[in-house]
Amino acid sequence: MLEAKVQEAWRVLRIQSELVDGTDRLLKIGAAVTVFGGARFKPDSEPYRQAQILGELLGTEGVPVITGGGPGIMEAANRGCFSTTAASVGLNIELPFEQTSNPYQDLSLDFRYFFVRKYLFVKHAVGFVIFPGGYGTLDELFESLTLVQTGKVDPFPIVLVGVAYWQGLVDWIKQRMLEEHCISEQELSLFQLVDTSEEAAQVILRHIRMGNSNLASES
Repeated sequence: MLEAKVQEAWRVLRIQSELVDGTDRLLKIGAAVTVFGGARFKPDSEPYRQAQILGELLGTEGVPVITGGGPGIMEAANRGCFSTTAASVGLNIELPFEQTSNPYQDLSLDFRYFFVRKYLFVKHAVGFVIFPGGYGTLDELFESLTLVQTGKVDPFPIVLVGVAYWQGLVDWIKQRMLEEHCISEQELSLFQLVDTSEEAAQVILRHIRMGNSNLASES
C-alpha cells in the first residue's frame, strides 16, 4: 500500500515535468494552428494531400503548425509546414499502436499523458483544423467546441475539412442536437465546414489578420 502511494506521488511529479517542459519549449514558437486528423491516411490519399497543402499555406504565411506528431494527417501537415520557415511542431504520445514520430518536425516533444498533451494543443492555438479521422479526432473536435462554448478559452476558428466526410455528422448535430435544444443556433456556428485546405487557410488567416491571435489559454 505504501509503495502504491509513493508511485502515485511520483506520477504527479512526472505530470508536472511534462507540463512545465512542454509549456517552456512551446512558448518560443508563439501562436500556432493545431491540425488534427487520422493517423491511417497514406500519402496517396486526398486527405493527406489536403493536409500537406494546409501546412504549406500556413507555414508560408509564417504561422507555425502543431500536430500530434504521428503518421497520416499529422505527418502531412508537418510535412507541408516543414518546407517553410515557420516551425513545424509535433506533440507525440506513447501508444501501443500507430504512433510513430514523423520526420517532418522542427520541434518534437514526447508525452506520456494525454491530458497534458491536449492542454498544450489548445494553449498555443489560434485555430484548430480538423481533417477526417477516428475517435481521437472526434475527441479533439468536441473538446475544442466545449472549451469555446463554455468560455474556457478565447474563441478561435474550428474548421472541419472535407464535406463528404463530415456532412453526416453536421446533419446529425443540426437534426438532433439543435432540434432537441441541446445546443443553440449560436453554438452551431462555433465550427465551420469547408471542402479544401485553401478555404480552411483563408478562415484561419482572416482571424489572425483581424488581430485575434492571442494564445487561447484556458482561464
